[in-house]
Amino acid sequence: MPQANADIIRLDGAEKHFGAVNVDIIRLDGAEKHFGAVRALSGVDFHVGAGECVGLVGHNGAGKSTLMHMVAGTLVPDSGKIVVRGVTEDNFSVPRAQQLGIRCVFQELSLCPNLSVAENTRINHSSLTGFGWRRKAADLIAAKLDEIFPDHGISAFDIAGDLSIGRRQMVEVARAFTLTQDPLDLVILDEPTSSLDAHTAGQLLAFVRRFVAGGGSCILISHVLGEVLQNADRIVVMRDGKVVAADAAKSFDRDRLVTAMGGAEGHQKAATETAKTVAGPLRVRARPTRQQDGKELVAHAGEIIGLAGLAGHGQTDLLLAIFNAAGRAKAGIEVTAPVALVAGDRQSDGIFPQWSISENIGIRSLARLRSGFLISPQREAELADFWQKKIGIRTPDMTNNIFSLSGGNQQKALFARALGSDARIVLMDDPMRGVDIGTKLEVYDLVREEARKGRTFLWYTTETEELDNCDHVYVFKNGRIVANLRRDELTEEKIIQSSFGDAA
Repeated sequence: MPQANADIIRLDGAEKHFGAVNVDIIRLDGAEKHFGAVRALSGVDFHVGAGECVGLVGHNGAGKSTLMHMVAGTLVPDSGKIVVRGVTEDNFSVPRAQQLGIRCVFQELSLCPNLSVAENTRINHSSLTGFGWRRKAADLIAAKLDEIFPDHGISAFDIAGDLSIGRRQMVEVARAFTLTQDPLDLVILDEPTSSLDAHTAGQLLAFVRRFVAGGGSCILISHVLGEVLQNADRIVVMRDGKVVAADAAKSFDRDRLVTAMGGAEGHQKAATETAKTVAGPLRVRARPTRQQDGKELVAHAGEIIGLAGLAGHGQTDLLLAIFNAAGRAKAGIEVTAPVALVAGDRQSDGIFPQWSISENIGIRSLARLRSGFLISPQREAELADFWQKKIGIRTPDMTNNIFSLSGGNQQKALFARALGSDARIVLMDDPMRGVDIGTKLEVYDLVREEARKGRTFLWYTTETEELDNCDHVYVFKNGRIVANLRRDELTEEKIIQSSFGDAA
């Protein structure tokens, strides 16, 4: 593997490391891309060497996903060239990328929901044909899941649409690393841990390090800056469609990364600046369905309550039960105010894909937007414009379709929908998937500001550092609350110990 501090001499497009020539797996020179009037990439130079993990960071809309679509063959640059192992590719495409050993796990999951895990694996491997191909595909994906995510609990014959978003992400990742007739040299991982809990994310990142140590290459895109700093050999920072910094990972720390990305300075960690919350009136009292003892979740006005533990252990189920109980009485759950939900799986549970950004924001506030029997376009536009400025949704026109936004900006629209409504209780189901660090810090500030005004937040997150924003945290295991930790006793070790119980 190339050393981060190696002396490098350019030789006809190759790199020489202490006498050995190492041709880049892929190189983009002067890549440009426009979408109408929007310039997504502006003359970007980018390369990945063999046996190298390149971290790619930047705010939402910086151009990372557009660049990766070019590397994966799903987008063609308007100008510039793509060079793979020293050979210029004039007709680069997904099949060609696959043939050359380049795979991609995109942030927006791409499994066919009506097919099984094994059948989804077959899509990537045309060589799996003939009698018994399902069993071959099942064995292939099961072995890779076992290798990357021991004790994953996924059957190759599970229907993809029935899996939780975390398990779908595990399948996506494992499928990218399966090997049949095509080579495997470079895997693009776009927010690969965004729906994984800390334990499962650790398993994946440990596998990535083994893959790179064995000579493979990875591009790691993550808004969790610690993941990039700890696992990348080299880091590339993008802003406004350009590369603004590139250096060995050891040359960066978190502050330098944030500064290079632009913005986000001046925010303080929530735990050091948030005053102790004075509990207001009861807003939510809920007991999980499988809870046999007397433990229950209790939330008052002005509180930010965290839900933690391994993914898929009942946190989302309880949030959805509370959401449903706001509309009709439900045994074991008491809700005393209007509720809004910010979904983490925005494609399935959040956005209305045929609607504009403004319409997606206004759907939770229809009563306020009415003029007579109809919705007032002016009021709808005013609401959307207010939240565009307040939360920083990057678009030239709020009447554009919601899919015109990057994934992180789509998530901002879901926050705007909830916070712009009359809801006094906001349920947050791991909502920071694919959201950049600057936006995260802005949202943290906004959540604390709204809590001071009396709003109640129930916040499930797979990112332990986000729990620092909470007044106290309920840890879940097997559909039950197993611990209630105050902020002053909250540590990642205690969360993991509670999550695993006797197995810790």
